[in-house]
Amino acid sequence: MQLSGKKIAILATHGFEQSELEVPLARLKAAGATVDVVSLQPGEIKGWDKKDWGQPVKVDKTLDQVSADDYDALVLPGGQINPDLLRVEDKALAFIKDIYKQKKVLAAICHAPWLLIEAGLIEGKKVTSYKSIRTDVINAGGKWEDSQVVTDLGLVTSRNPGDLEAFSAKIIEEIREGKHTQRAA
Repeated sequence: MQLSGKKIAILATHGFEQSELEVPLARLKAAGATVDVVSLQPGEIKGWDKKDWGQPVKVDKTLDQVSADDYDALVLPGGQINPDLLRVEDKALAFIKDIYKQKKVLAAICHAPWLLIEAGLIEGKKVTSYKSIRTDVINAGGKWEDSQVVTDLGLVTSRNPGDLEAFSAKIIEEIREGKHTQRAA
């Protein structure tokens, strides 16, 4: 179990891309990590599955119940709705910033780099994203690449659901190898 003893948060709300939450959740748990789905409210959040609403996912903890101190990494699933709703939530942005400041792995896929932009964490970093927000990433100072997975000292980004296996594997590798601890806070 590569990640035995590690604790990871997946921050999401309604409208997350179904596979972008479920695949990393399954891969991280299979690697031995404890994974909490963290959201704004208790209960369940409903995913978006390609062209319509998907399945609900149980919320393990709310943002009020967690701290960056509790986790070794944070995963941000995309979809259009989910990151757009979260990027106006001060508690969500504070949690993301705290994870980054504590030099923990921070992973975002698809439209989730919007959250990294809003948190002020993109400038000067090598990143990728869903193609429709490429200009947003570049305008925020990110060094955008059209690659399956891009890593910059523990900041892991991917483009879309087709990249999920590489994205999940890179998150596991970054947590295991600890390269993220080399970045400036």
